[in-house]
Amino acid sequence: MRLRTLCGAALAVITLATASYAAKNPIVGGQEMFPNKNIIQNAVNSADHTTLVAAVKAAGLVDTLQGAGPFTVFAPTNAAFGKLPAGTVDTLLKPENKSTLTKVLTYHVVPGRLSSIDLKKQIKKGNGTATLKTVSGGILWAMLRGDDIVLKDEKGMMSKVTQANVFQSNGVIHVVDTVVLPN
Repeated sequence: MRLRTLCGAALAVITLATASYAAKNPIVGGQEMFPNKNIIQNAVNSADHTTLVAAVKAAGLVDTLQGAGPFTVFAPTNAAFGKLPAGTVDTLLKPENKSTLTKVLTYHVVPGRLSSIDLKKQIKKGNGTATLKTVSGGILWAMLRGDDIVLKDEKGMMSKVTQANVFQSNGVIHVVDTVVLPN
């Protein structure tokens, strides 16, 4: 009986070690993100991005973000949406607010595939600030705070990249801790 228990425990350890070794791709929201899948195919699996996915669906942007791109998406977590004033998300998700929701979401998207290295190069070239033109037509400013890339939105609010370089078949996602807002 004891030998069977020891063998079972050893098998469990080997299985866990193999599973963690096998996950070579970034883990976002508890799920592995695959570089051969597009932004939407990966995002729908992240437990940390259910609000973002619901918003993308409500805004009718699923087909766009499944398109060829490439796109750089600064993806707010559920906790980031939770920082907004009470009722904001529910209000934005209403059909009559689709244009405002679309503007907010596309403000989180920059054309092209900008890795953290690309962003840091632009920041250095811009003497400490990179100016990023968003798909919505707005501007985000990227800066470094220590080793962290932070974004400043048009309202002067800051958002930190908490997980960079989640590469997708049609772009890259950088997870952010705060929703950025256009004017």
